[in-house]
Amino acid sequence: MRFVPFVIALSLGVAPACAWAQAGTAEPVFSPDEVRAHVEFLADDLLGGRDNGTEGFDIAARYVSSRFDAMGFKPGGTQGWYQPVNIAEYVLDADKPASFTVAGKKFAGGEDVLFGPSPVHGDETQILTADAVFVGYGREEDYAGFDVTGKFVVTLIGNPPGAAPGKFDRASIAGKHGALGTLYLITPDNLKGAFPWAQAVNYFQQPQNNWLDAKGFPKGENPGLKIGAYVKGAAADALFKGAPTSAAQLYAALAKPDAVPAGFALRQRLTLQRTSIVTIKKSNNVIGVLPGSDPKLANEYVVLSAHLDHEGTQPGIEGEDKIFNGAMDNAAGVASMLEAARAFAQTGKRPRRSILFVALTAEEDGLIGSEYLARYPVTGSGKVVADVNLDMPILLYDFQDVVAFGAEHSTLGPIVERAAAKMGVTLSPDPMPEEQLFLRSDHYSFVQAGVPSIFLVTGFKNGGEKAFRDFLKTNYHKVSDDLRQPFDWQAGAKFAKINYLIAREIADSDQEPRWYAGNSFGDRYAKDAPKAPRPAGVPATPARSPAVITIPVPAPKKN
Repeated sequence: MRFVPFVIALSLGVAPACAWAQAGTAEPVFSPDEVRAHVEFLADDLLGGRDNGTEGFDIAARYVSSRFDAMGFKPGGTQGWYQPVNIAEYVLDADKPASFTVAGKKFAGGEDVLFGPSPVHGDETQILTADAVFVGYGREEDYAGFDVTGKFVVTLIGNPPGAAPGKFDRASIAGKHGALGTLYLITPDNLKGAFPWAQAVNYFQQPQNNWLDAKGFPKGENPGLKIGAYVKGAAADALFKGAPTSAAQLYAALAKPDAVPAGFALRQRLTLQRTSIVTIKKSNNVIGVLPGSDPKLANEYVVLSAHLDHEGTQPGIEGEDKIFNGAMDNAAGVASMLEAARAFAQTGKRPRRSILFVALTAEEDGLIGSEYLARYPVTGSGKVVADVNLDMPILLYDFQDVVAFGAEHSTLGPIVERAAAKMGVTLSPDPMPEEQLFLRSDHYSFVQAGVPSIFLVTGFKNGGEKAFRDFLKTNYHKVSDDLRQPFDWQAGAKFAKINYLIAREIADSDQEPRWYAGNSFGDRYAKDAPKAPRPAGVPATPARSPAVITIPVPAPKKN
């Protein structure tokens, strides 16, 4: 792997941008060399794979902030260019196995009972004993007539028959009623598809990551619960022993159409034991602001985002190369964002709306940086009206089309299509709808905040499909995602220009982007926001059932 000295790489990135930012050219010029310089620096071995909380990530963050500074942007973070994010990494202590004891029987974690680690109760062994109450599906109305203060509650997963699609937070409801903890009953039917037990066991044995608020609560929420677990099989039989309804009888009742079982007190006293190891890492979102020129629109913000982190290093793997450089994922996306930002600086013409250029932390650990930014926006009294997210463009060929995941959900779709057409590029539909990629990158944090958003990548035409699939097979999240790949830097400049044109139109339009009427994401996350008429040929999206796993887990990665 070619090593790029720090000083040389930094100079490649700084000097041209300073000069061009002062030039005020009417039409920006997009430079393949600029894109190359950014990727070469960010994907260099010196940065050690840019894992959040490491010196390598901090160097990358300083590099990006220096670019924003050279372009004449304003610091957009809560601490200068940075928005600090505290990230908890937590895992079950393998030397102190978790267990569940009921009716004189002790079940080890993974044996019909499954625990996740806690980001709050770290480095201490929790041993909690209490009575339990079955509360059906765990909705607010299921608690009527029960006092669960200081007790465990036992709930089913999924939605009751006939219930409108949507998520209700069982943990928060249980905490509101004073419960000590929550146990989720996994039925034989759940095991057939909705809850793959072996996969869940493997997942919860791995370290988890989450962001913490100023009070140390994950995702800024304190449901008040001390512990949670999933139970099935023999553990569930023991849990319901002597109750008005046995576990087997409950399963049989649930097999009947429209079954919504009533709650009842359980007769067995339970003891749950768990020890978690928690490490707190500090990282930053890097944010530059280009203020808008229109007094009526400047308080509306367009976000152009790309995640800065990657997977770090993995000692012990075969061969000498242990660094996950993340050249395509996502140094290429950050480079595209920086080149689009430089184009705004070149023109000397400020957009009507303000633009936030954001390099996000901890995408690889579950969209953490973007979720934090969406929860704690840096816009003051202003609002974010759109996010254009750049994640892993495959810059290996002269792409002739782009895919904007989410384009069919809002008026962002036509904007992308017009921007692409100016460059002789087409907008293609999602070529892999089964992968649900719209749910799997940083833009989705903004979707959940009600903001129309897209996730832009290079398309499948002109050899793109082979390049994309070969990359996924050979280099994705491997140490080979480095600078030895045959990058097409002209494609990098081309991709940056399309994103510039998209952001420019959004920022200069009279009307902010809107969700289409009848779109499930808009109806769910922006219920009261004005909607745009759905164009002919664009179907209303079906409502999605909520995830059945109710203990918080990171969003899935793109693989």
